[in-house]
Amino acid sequence: MQAAPRKKNPPLVTGISPKEGPPGTRVTIRGENLGTSTKDVISVMICGVECVMSTEWKTSSKLIARTGPGKGKGDIIVKTQSSGQGSSNVGFRGYFVQTGPLQESAVWVSETQWVPPTMERSSMSTPLVIAQVDDPLGLSDEGNQGKFPEDELLELFPEGSGDTSLENFTPTWFLLENHHGTGFDDLKAGLAYLKRKSDQRSEGPKAFVKTNLNTIMECQHVLADVHCKLMADNTDTNNSSITDDLEKLLQNANKCADSLFQDVLGRKDSADATRNALHVLHRFKFLFYLPLNIERNIKKGDYDIVINDFARAKSLFGDTDVQVFKKMLDEVERRIKDFQDVLHDKLLLLPSNLSEQKRLIRFLVELEYAGDPAWDCLNNQQQWLIDLLMDYKTKYLEDGLYTTAEEIRVPTTQRHLFVKPGKQGSLTRSPDQTPAGWRFKTPQKVLYIEELTDIMAESFPDLWKLGHAYFSGTLIETNEKDKKIDTTKHSTFKKMTGEVVSLFSNLSRAVFMPESIESLPSKQREPFGDWSKSKHEMPPSWLPHCARYIRSCVSTLSSLDLPSDAQDVLSDLSYDMRTHCMVVLLKQAVSDIESLHSHEAWNVEVDDVNGGTTQLPVLFENIVNETVQHLHELVTLHGTKEAEIFSQRTVQKEVNYLCTSLLSAFTKCLQELAYDGDKFSPKEEDDDISEAEEVVPPLDKRLIIMLSNCNHVLNTVIYRVIENLEKHKYPETNKVFTEASKSFKQLDEKLFSAYIEEKSNPVVGPLEQNLYSGKYDFKQFVKPTGVRSYLKFALMGIIQVHAEVFSISPVLLSRVLCQVVENLTSELSRLFHCVHNFSNNGGLQARLEMLAFNDAIEIYKTESSSQHIQDVLNRLPSLRSEDRGLLEELLNKFKSNMKFQLMCFHSDSLVN
Repeated sequence: MQAAPRKKNPPLVTGISPKEGPPGTRVTIRGENLGTSTKDVISVMICGVECVMSTEWKTSSKLIARTGPGKGKGDIIVKTQSSGQGSSNVGFRGYFVQTGPLQESAVWVSETQWVPPTMERSSMSTPLVIAQVDDPLGLSDEGNQGKFPEDELLELFPEGSGDTSLENFTPTWFLLENHHGTGFDDLKAGLAYLKRKSDQRSEGPKAFVKTNLNTIMECQHVLADVHCKLMADNTDTNNSSITDDLEKLLQNANKCADSLFQDVLGRKDSADATRNALHVLHRFKFLFYLPLNIERNIKKGDYDIVINDFARAKSLFGDTDVQVFKKMLDEVERRIKDFQDVLHDKLLLLPSNLSEQKRLIRFLVELEYAGDPAWDCLNNQQQWLIDLLMDYKTKYLEDGLYTTAEEIRVPTTQRHLFVKPGKQGSLTRSPDQTPAGWRFKTPQKVLYIEELTDIMAESFPDLWKLGHAYFSGTLIETNEKDKKIDTTKHSTFKKMTGEVVSLFSNLSRAVFMPESIESLPSKQREPFGDWSKSKHEMPPSWLPHCARYIRSCVSTLSSLDLPSDAQDVLSDLSYDMRTHCMVVLLKQAVSDIESLHSHEAWNVEVDDVNGGTTQLPVLFENIVNETVQHLHELVTLHGTKEAEIFSQRTVQKEVNYLCTSLLSAFTKCLQELAYDGDKFSPKEEDDDISEAEEVVPPLDKRLIIMLSNCNHVLNTVIYRVIENLEKHKYPETNKVFTEASKSFKQLDEKLFSAYIEEKSNPVVGPLEQNLYSGKYDFKQFVKPTGVRSYLKFALMGIIQVHAEVFSISPVLLSRVLCQVVENLTSELSRLFHCVHNFSNNGGLQARLEMLAFNDAIEIYKTESSSQHIQDVLNRLPSLRSEDRGLLEELLNKFKSNMKFQLMCFHSDSLVN
């Protein structure tokens, strides 16, 4: 945000020369901030009289002007466009001087009121008797030391004057000004002199005659001589009147003069008229050049100068009665009207930035444009926004109908789904992507949403800020107190902005969530477009990109302090978009987990903690954690004006269901690999898989591998996943854990039973046949010589199971072997219970084999298997004393011969 420009200091007048004078006095004004040019100075007031027309701008500290008909002392006030109205530290005193009819004057003097004293018949005097005296007191001013300060005289006598010829003559002013240093005695002598002069003037005609007797007598003699000459002339003219002859002579002289000077006087009158016209043109050149200057300044873009010149012309000539001035002012107003139309058309031309719009509106208001340009701009911009949004909808919807699925680019993802957005949420183009092909490699829905959000984020704030400035009164600074804002339009403006916001929301919903606007009538839904007719579906991996754009746009618009209705529309759009994005991404993650079987390489890695597992549990956990983290960045994190994503119960239920499905989906993958793993093969993109590893293991090995994976997930992974969900504040994670654990336990039992069946059948199945191989009969049996082969074969089968389980998942050894041993002992118990009679040697043979088997599988016995063995031993004949030694010897011989094979069981005891 830029700082407001610092306002200049107002003009300050600090000096004027001269400090007093009559109207028309040329004065020099000095001060500070007196304007930047002649056009910047819009007013110069001297003693309350406007003198701007005669002002000449020299510098920012000097002006030259001529005073007007101001009387008394007053301030000098200068006003400029750049700094406003100023102040003054000094003053000027104006006064009027009585001017004779033959004296030059800067102002017009009314001759009808002028009566010179010398023309009065009652006050005839002669210069031989009455001499002019400068001082009425007849005193000299040589004793005055310096002139009395004029400022003090003005303060003492604001309305007075020291001029004896003026009506406001003040004697005290005269004495202080001319005789402030004269002594008292001299002043008394001056008073006596003034009285004598007054008495002389009051003696009347008699005293005047006495005084001027000689002059009167001389005049009488001159008149007598003139009379004699006239009488003689009358005698010579034969009784004709002398005045008639004189009249004829004067008329002839006049005709002669007219004939001589007619051309000269005509040329003089013409020259005077031309001179007067040029003088008028020069004096009022501002007005006469104004139309041309307006055109020039408009072309240069100096609109402020045009407006200031027009305002100056109206203030100076608005009330004139001079026809030529009226004609020029009409021409100026015509050009200003054309200029107004140009500004108004430019104001309605969009797109345009906010500062330019405010500038044009200010120009139109200062030019007194008919109407409300600001409201016209608001209406035009709102309609322009609506049309622009609808045009882009039509454009991209039509492009989507004719764009094939093969032309749509799928963003590069990680192994399962997520796109990595670049700066500001935009995808980075690869070097081989040309601009011409880029449009068709990105889905039309994505391009459409980008355009919608960009338009709203860039253009709608200008509309709202312009309206806010309009109704707050800050859009136009005016000095007219009666200029009021039409507040009745405020509700209309709210409705206008609400229409734009609702349109944006519905257009966005029609793309991703058409079901959310199904409650609207079909005619109202039709303008928003039907994106279901597109030839392709947008890949879900683009949805986060679009959600970021919408949320960013909503955040920008929410910061504008919009009305509650518009804010609710935006909040609902953002919340529904976040919810939709979460649901889609969770479903996509479920689908990706279910398809993990295509990534199984059957490469088992064994450790002491987790046992043997393939890469699937790691991939499963990565998908879940990345999905949760991605949703956290995209959805669960909310802004200051956004609702918490899990605030609604319906969302909580759906998220719980999807999270449960997300975790349980891995059981489907494990089950498919375990039972139908031979139908799947690793993808060719997994280059690190060797040919040996690409061979899919048989069913029994697949079962134990998937059982190990399931066991690892159930005992380790699922706890970490639930902890991550709790960390990101997912609701009711305990229910998710319970349901997911239940699914994995069911799969675990199913895989375990299938594996036990697969491994028990080869051991238990041949047991009966091997038991009676060679037509063995427990009734007719010779003295035993050792453990028979069937038991050794069974033990070797157990050892084989042991080796397979140990190589894959040692943690499952005890569980698997205990169950195999239990199945084997159950079968032995069944078989021996089928023997009805035992001879002594047959019973000894059976006891030897059961005791040897019992000692071999000691660490894997369960309560059930122990009971089966004990049941067999109880069914056998009692051991005779003479057979005890043989039994012990044969048992030791068995252990010695099978020592190497039975070592695995002893190592397991150390591990367990």
